[in-house]
Amino acid sequence: MGRATERLRRTWQVLMDTTPPEPPEDEPSEVVSARAIDLVLRVGELLLASGESTERVNEAMLGLAVAYELPRTEVQVTFTSLLVSAHPGGSALPVTGSRAIRRRTPAYWRLTELHELIHDAAIGKLDLEEAHERLAQIKRGRGPYPPWLLVMSFGLIAASAGVLVGGGPVVAVTAFVATVIGDRTAAALARRGIAEFFQLLAASSIGALIAVLVVAMGSPGRVSTVVTGAILALLPGRPLVASIQDGITGDLVSASARLLEVFIMLAAIVAGLGVVVYFAVQLDIDIRVSDLPRPPAVFSPVAVLAAAGVGLAFAVSLAVPRNVLFAAAIGGALIWSIYVRLHHWGVAPVFSAAISAVIIGIFASMLARRRRAPILPYVVPAISPLLPGTLLYRAMVELNTGDPQGGVLSLIGALSVALALGAGVNLGGELVRAFQHVGLSASGRWARPAARRTRGY
Repeated sequence: MGRATERLRRTWQVLMDTTPPEPPEDEPSEVVSARAIDLVLRVGELLLASGESTERVNEAMLGLAVAYELPRTEVQVTFTSLLVSAHPGGSALPVTGSRAIRRRTPAYWRLTELHELIHDAAIGKLDLEEAHERLAQIKRGRGPYPPWLLVMSFGLIAASAGVLVGGGPVVAVTAFVATVIGDRTAAALARRGIAEFFQLLAASSIGALIAVLVVAMGSPGRVSTVVTGAILALLPGRPLVASIQDGITGDLVSASARLLEVFIMLAAIVAGLGVVVYFAVQLDIDIRVSDLPRPPAVFSPVAVLAAAGVGLAFAVSLAVPRNVLFAAAIGGALIWSIYVRLHHWGVAPVFSAAISAVIIGIFASMLARRRRAPILPYVVPAISPLLPGTLLYRAMVELNTGDPQGGVLSLIGALSVALALGAGVNLGGELVRAFQHVGLSASGRWARPAARRTRGY
């Protein structure tokens, strides 16, 4: 009887005028588990550090928050930090945690394992402690390939790329050696705490130096193919795809940071090439633009196999799960075949690259959705055969041999192709998303509220 009277009094107070009543002091608030917040933060940190896009990290963290009943959770993900805040209700203060991302190492096998963890948690197969134990196993786990194979994969990228743009066995071996030496030099600098910019500069300059030595030995026709192979493994395909995806999905802060990272990496590569080419010209080594053929769009069994080899080697270097290797090789061969066919039909190189990337994005998104896996392990190796290595080298030669206008145009062309690849694969994913009913970590077409904003009116 007393409780009913109290409810009536409070209702009458609201109707009469006054401010809504405060909840009674003894009303229990929802419990916020610090252990659950810690799990959400640690999973998000490992996803972001392993190369996942910001939107996917945000979705994964919110999915875990729902799975472990964190009340009224807000998640903020940027390129370098994470924040989670849960409000227990009533007059209680929110519980907030944050983590900084200090080191990023692409390890796509971890992405796959983490997405499986999130899926199992979402359907109730893991309690909180089991999720923590599984996360610890993933963090301590070793990749699917030995370290020596990861080193060799960079050389295999270079060798396959050299063959793809018209080189033969000598070019493949030279590019392999140049890339492995450059990678080991960069690794030695990293162990001494040298910034990544200078690591890339050293690696690209070694590739260009070996190409210049090839010219000095009397084989100018091989310089372009050697350099293309040597620097292709350095080109930032992974952060480029992630930056375009962040920009498309409305996370402009992270997109700007990732895009700046891409341009800094490109600047380091361009600087390494430019320094070597400049001194080669000053030493009267016969480097001429006429000796640098544009990338040949050739549809032949050798070229298709070389494109598949580039995709396969890129996949190994990114430590994708073993069951993705075949798809990576097929993707590399497919994107090259589509690009060559469009090129022969008279389509401009930038549009050919974009259309090829859209088709790859569609197939990769469908396959990733079918396997309940992240999409990046499928798309990044597949677009690697079209990364513009030769255009970058041509730009540096033109800039250092008295043709600055041509050099700027070649550089713009290289950047345009790279951006077309990033935008194309993301457009393919968006087309799949537009027609799907549900996706990984609740990422279906209704799970992106920012896309329903009113723009301009």
